[in-house]
Amino acid sequence: EEDEDDLSELPPLEDVGRPPAPPRKDAQPPDQGAGDAAGEPQEWLDVLGNGLLKKKTLVPGQGVDSRPQKGQDVTIRLKAMLEDGTVVEEDPALTFTLGDCDVLQALDLCVQLLEMGETALIVSEAKYCYGAQGRSPDIPPNASLTLEVELLAARDAPDLELLSGKEKIQLANRKRERGNFFYQQADYVLAINSYDIALRIVGSSSKVDFSPDEEAELLDVKVKCLNNLAASQLKLDHFKAALKSCNLVLEHQPGNIKALFRKGKVLAQQGEYREAIPILKAALKLEPSNKTIHSELSKLVKKHADQMNVETEMYRKMLGNPSAASTPRKCKDKLPWSIPWKWLFGATAIALGGVALSVVIAARN
Repeated sequence: EEDEDDLSELPPLEDVGRPPAPPRKDAQPPDQGAGDAAGEPQEWLDVLGNGLLKKKTLVPGQGVDSRPQKGQDVTIRLKAMLEDGTVVEEDPALTFTLGDCDVLQALDLCVQLLEMGETALIVSEAKYCYGAQGRSPDIPPNASLTLEVELLAARDAPDLELLSGKEKIQLANRKRERGNFFYQQADYVLAINSYDIALRIVGSSSKVDFSPDEEAELLDVKVKCLNNLAASQLKLDHFKAALKSCNLVLEHQPGNIKALFRKGKVLAQQGEYREAIPILKAALKLEPSNKTIHSELSKLVKKHADQMNVETEMYRKMLGNPSAASTPRKCKDKLPWSIPWKWLFGATAIALGGVALSVVIAARN
């Protein structure tokens, strides 16, 4: 059965999800608490300097030296609320890798500013939360959130070389699923970041022996990440990178129909119809009933024919275009106009080169 988390289903180039929702006209600036009301806006830290992400300490922590570092695994207590106070998420012990975009950007950016034991209030615009897509059914599009966060623990991330096969698979899948989230949010840059992290985990060396089943599962995770990485790269028109990702999939699974289809699409978008057509034919041979591949192949064949016609016309203009009307009928079969124009052009060039060589030799003599 198809894995619902694998975003590489055909076709790979259509837009995903709903179109961006317009800003809510009834949205009000978030209440910034008693500090602002009392004329003390300095209690709020404008994290990015654009007014869209602010932090205020409610309970002080253990000092600046106790702040977590990027790459560490942190554990926080989280309470997330809409502007009207509706609680949409509570987690007494949420653990994630700081800086890996495993959670909302608002958290990733602000938790690194928390001191151990500190409780803070974070007010974030939708851009750094669930964006224009929202989160069905409880978080509407373009919703600002207020986050109450307490930093409970911070520790170094586990050594990838010492992870068991099961642990490595679980960790890589978490990063992959985060990439899927960003892909659905149409944030393809962050999706690529998450897939890259997952691939780095899968490809890391290990001091632990894995079972054949674990090796097979790690390969499956790798293929899914590469397929979805190619889809994200295509969304950003990074054709060279997408082609590389497809080729890596095909190195492991030459018959991977999604990678074949996507590779054909990449080559077609670059105008390489001659190379794209046999790749799509190979995909169609694997799945003859696939209407999408049939459609794409038909369009490519037509585009390739049009391209060949343009090239033929170009060669005719370069060599002169003998009209059929001026050709004596009795000599029609003896004239070389039926020879492909590329061949004729090449023969003419060779002949001219021979003449030039003869002139040079005569000059030397």
